Amino acid sequence: MTEYRDVWDLESIFAGGSSSAAFQARLEKLQVEIKELAAKITTWQADVAGLKEILTMMTKVDQGLEQLSAFAEALSSADVTDSQALQLDSQVMALIPEYSQVNKEFQRSLAQIPATEWGDILADPELSKVAFVLGEYRRDGANFLSATEENIIAQLKLDGQTAWSRHYDVLSGNLKVNYGGKELSAGQAFNLMMSSKDKEVRDQLFEKWEAAWGQDEQLYADTLNHIDGARLTDQKLHGVTDYLKEPREYNRLKQATLDQMWAVVAQNKQPFVEYLKRKAQLLGRQKPVWQDQEAPVILGDFEAKHYTFSQAADFIMTNFQKFSPKMAALAKEAFEGQWIEAQDRPGKRAGGYCSSFPENKESRIFMTFGGSVNEVATLAHELGHAFHSSVMWDLPHLNQAYAMNVAETASTFAEQVVNDAAIASVTSKEEKINLLDQKLQGAVAMFFNIHARYIFERSFYEARQTKTLSPAEISELMVKAQKEAFADSLANWHPHFWAAKLHFYIDDVPFYNFPYTFGYLFSQGIYARAKEVGGNFEDQYIALLRDTGAMTTEELAQKHLGVDLTQADFWQAGIDTILEDVKEFMSLTEEYVK
Repeated sequence: MTEYRDVWDLESIFAGGSSSAAFQARLEKLQVEIKELAAKITTWQADVAGLKEILTMMTKVDQGLEQLSAFAEALSSADVTDSQALQLDSQVMALIPEYSQVNKEFQRSLAQIPATEWGDILADPELSKVAFVLGEYRRDGANFLSATEENIIAQLKLDGQTAWSRHYDVLSGNLKVNYGGKELSAGQAFNLMMSSKDKEVRDQLFEKWEAAWGQDEQLYADTLNHIDGARLTDQKLHGVTDYLKEPREYNRLKQATLDQMWAVVAQNKQPFVEYLKRKAQLLGRQKPVWQDQEAPVILGDFEAKHYTFSQAADFIMTNFQKFSPKMAALAKEAFEGQWIEAQDRPGKRAGGYCSSFPENKESRIFMTFGGSVNEVATLAHELGHAFHSSVMWDLPHLNQAYAMNVAETASTFAEQVVNDAAIASVTSKEEKINLLDQKLQGAVAMFFNIHARYIFERSFYEARQTKTLSPAEISELMVKAQKEAFADSLANWHPHFWAAKLHFYIDDVPFYNFPYTFGYLFSQGIYARAKEVGGNFEDQYIALLRDTGAMTTEELAQKHLGVDLTQADFWQAGIDTILEDVKEFMSLTEEYVK
């Protein structure tokens, strides 16, 4: 078996790390490109040739910003003590207000073109390919304030909303949990707390984990209040009173679709509550607890399999190959090219993500790999993101920007492939129970944990419209949301989850929650289709992924799956496939609780 390194290569992106001269050279070039683009937009006469030139110039700027920002984030994620990396990030962020203003001027110019002339422009074959995104630009441009006002907002955002988001990264990156005579990073503590087979370890760590996030609760509360307060103020200035309008438009879906999805989820919670109760019994508890959500179920003499990083790589590539040779090839390129930072060591940021480096046409994946089946699935999840990006590199740049909800489709699909492969390879009943539990953990996360986040954010935004909230008030909203989402089925709650969850502090993507559940259920339908059509699946799958940046979510589902997302049938069908796993888990474990 080939041995793969679990640290990433950033030198091929910009050599020299946080002291990179190549980074600085690209930054200086980007500054020039932004000014040239601004000058071009100022003199544009709404002609086709000029629009094409502008789009070419915008592509260079967009890709440059993404390249530089992703590199700075990668450095600071891998080493939270790298203060110079934070400075690089600040240098890139300093360009955002200027470019934002340029971009808005472009969108405002598009909005001013009469409909008849606009139709003539889109008659051009090349521009017709990006008509959907240009239409979004026209829609947004019609709602902008004056150029001066928009520039002021963009400038203030740099030291406001964006700065508070970066502030959270520093706070959370420095958090330490003392346990077993060691000082654990947030990522290390979380992995051990959620995956240890010893319930005393989980219980002790959960107590320390909750306390650690509560220690600086006022700082986290200030940060959250200011991030969301700034967003609400920005929306109010633009005449927006519905705080869900922005995340809906960002995800290109209707409120009817979102409401229908959550309604069907709510109607199907009881079987998953029963699963959680059964799991608690198997773990020696009378009632489920928060810290057991990802705890392994170990019965009899079975020992949960531990994977080395290279074993995980081999397992992922082997099973990707069964569904899509191109997915497997992309994964191989990622492992061989050292695209993945997975080493389990102190000083790393918590969590995981996949970033694109468009100028290299490559991705980089960040996580902390501990060897569990769950972490193998997480690695596959992030590789799904990388595959999604890879099949779109040759498309027009505007059509590569897919929304978060469909972004989670490819990643969740990849995760499902690995989970089902693991279940199919079992050699004992106890092993199958363990792996079914691992799979159902994902369903609980999507239907309960993510739902709690959505409910919490809605209640927080409602309250934040009239006042800033204290740590105690925020924790109260969080516990209330958890109780509703988990159908009041747990014996304890995680009041400071709002402080521990990075997703609440992302400044540029509001409501970083419901797209996960959407992508999870959307992928259920795609995965079922993959198993049904067999060898013909790959081309259909790639065609769907390539369309994710060029139409609404409802149009995407209708075109490639023939379904109406505003109706309950599609969502129920997706949940029904997971309920089969619940039934099997309950049947297999019945004898252990008599």
